[in-house]
Amino acid sequence: MKYEKRPITAILRSPKTVFTFKDIALIWGDDNKSAIASAINYYVRTGQLYSIRRGIYAKDKNYQKEELATRIFTPSYISFETVLAKEGINFQYYSQIFVASYLTRELTIDNQTYVFKKIKNLVLTNPAGIMHANETSIATAERAVLDTLYINTDYHFDNVRSLDWDKVFEILPIYKNKSLARKLVQIKKGNP
Repeated sequence: MKYEKRPITAILRSPKTVFTFKDIALIWGDDNKSAIASAINYYVRTGQLYSIRRGIYAKDKNYQKEELATRIFTPSYISFETVLAKEGINFQYYSQIFVASYLTRELTIDNQTYVFKKIKNLVLTNPAGIMHANETSIATAERAVLDTLYINTDYHFDNVRSLDWDKVFEILPIYKNKSLARKLVQIKKGNP
């Protein structure tokens, strides 16, 4: 079979490091699923693409783990403890990558654990407090605090001084949760 119509170079030039079957079809501008699958299988067999898991591929084993986290189940975005630790709101280190998703799962892929936490669709698909960078969707610190409290109202934060409380209360209405609002007022006052 000829693969010139589906050149690997188009994938290698992409800024993405992780590709779904659908991404590759779009890059190649092709809708022939069997031909695409055949070409992908050829590139995986010859070591020009790396198969991460069924339907998800990378240029090589050095793909971005956070990018993969948001490609396994879509829609999704990185949030919870991953963002809280990165933003200095929690001092605890977590090796897992925590992701807001439409389902709850824990997967380990290439020695990296991904923890997906279910959040209702109205919240999950609302772009308020979500940044997009390096082919990844990630919550701001304010959105991560809200997501975390939405899932666990008894959660303790180590340091909330860096939060922009105006942004927190601007994003709050998407949760439609009065107890969450009361909890935030207590945390802001310093009485969690």
